[in-house]
Amino acid sequence: MLKDKILELKKTGDFVILAHNYQIPDIQDIADFRGDSLELCRISQDIDAQYIVFCGVTFMAETAAILNPEKTVLIPDNTSRCPLAAMLPAERIKEAKKKYPEAAVVVYVNTLAEAKAEADITCTSANPVKVVNSLDKNTILFGPDKNLAWYTQNHTEKKILPLPKFGHCRVHEFMITKEDVLSLKKEHPDALVLAHPECLPEVQELADYICSTSQMLKRAALDSKEFIIGTEKEMCYRLKKEFPEKEFYSIEKAICTNMKKHTLPKLYRVMKKKDKVVTVDHDIAQRARRAIERMLELR
Repeated sequence: MLKDKILELKKTGDFVILAHNYQIPDIQDIADFRGDSLELCRISQDIDAQYIVFCGVTFMAETAAILNPEKTVLIPDNTSRCPLAAMLPAERIKEAKKKYPEAAVVVYVNTLAEAKAEADITCTSANPVKVVNSLDKNTILFGPDKNLAWYTQNHTEKKILPLPKFGHCRVHEFMITKEDVLSLKKEHPDALVLAHPECLPEVQELADYICSTSQMLKRAALDSKEFIIGTEKEMCYRLKKEFPEKEFYSIEKAICTNMKKHTLPKLYRVMKKKDKVVTVDHDIAQRARRAIERMLELR
């Protein structure tokens, strides 16, 4: 079986497999570590293996490569790109900095390395308010997700300027609607609603709690027996594995097709051939690393 072959390769100690919470169940099950962007950033720095195999979209693998220049980062499918990350090229940040020279630049980790290199600091969906409030500047250029910017603005006194104004994750923007949540709430009136801050404001306003995926795991440990999960559907698989005694209701159409590009055959192939190596230009990597590490220093 393919799983057995992958496990044999893992026994060499050369590989560690990281998987984002949105990966297919087969990938989640065989991974050494699962998590959200912030968790996987931290985990990648503590890995001893020579090869980090990253099952997530490409910006996540780039981040691991930036933080671990002495290791080799592999990705099973290098076409697993994030459309949200593509909405904030470096040139757009440079133009905004000229227009708002007094502003600090905060970019979501859901960006390309070239965008991180132009930022003062990065953030994840778990820590945007902490990051923004750590800065001396009162005006913040914040991108690329406008809904995360809206959430952050509601929790800080600083002025948040979304960059760009249209930035969004298509899964959270179009596949998780107010009507979807209300319909599930009608079916499960006792369920708590956990919504990701990339969701539309009208969805966030329906939520009992607004959470990153790591925060959803923490919240599920504390509250209720039933939850409506407002993020990519595979998060429910992770939650159910962690809390089999509880019920989690997903919005079934909320599927990130790019996250789903990683499969066991592709995982096995990249571990055998070691050919899909994630590289980042040295200068860009150095500048991006400063922004990422500044975030990681915030505890």
